[in-house]
Amino acid sequence: MKKTIIIIAILLIAIVSFVLISQNLNPTGKAIEEEYYTYTKAICNESNYCQDFIISCDGNKTLEIKSITGAAIQHSRSWQDPRTKEQIEKSCD
Repeated sequence: MKKTIIIIAILLIAIVSFVLISQNLNPTGKAIEEEYYTYTKAICNESNYCQDFIISCDGNKTLEIKSITGAAIQHSRSWQDPRTKEQIEKSCD
């Protein structure tokens, strides 16, 4: 009876230890630490021609700015961009 209790206790300790150790090896946590992300943004010029871009970031460093083919529009001269100045100037931060 005493041996059975000892064996069960050792098994429980081993299982709990394995679970705790394996939690620290989670690859998802590493991806979050690297802070890699992408977002899309329309960039417009002075004649109101706007092109969509995919912007890839690593933390506050811009890795790549790539245009999205077919995602452009020419607005009229009187068109006003509805975004705030902060939204227009947003970059990797």
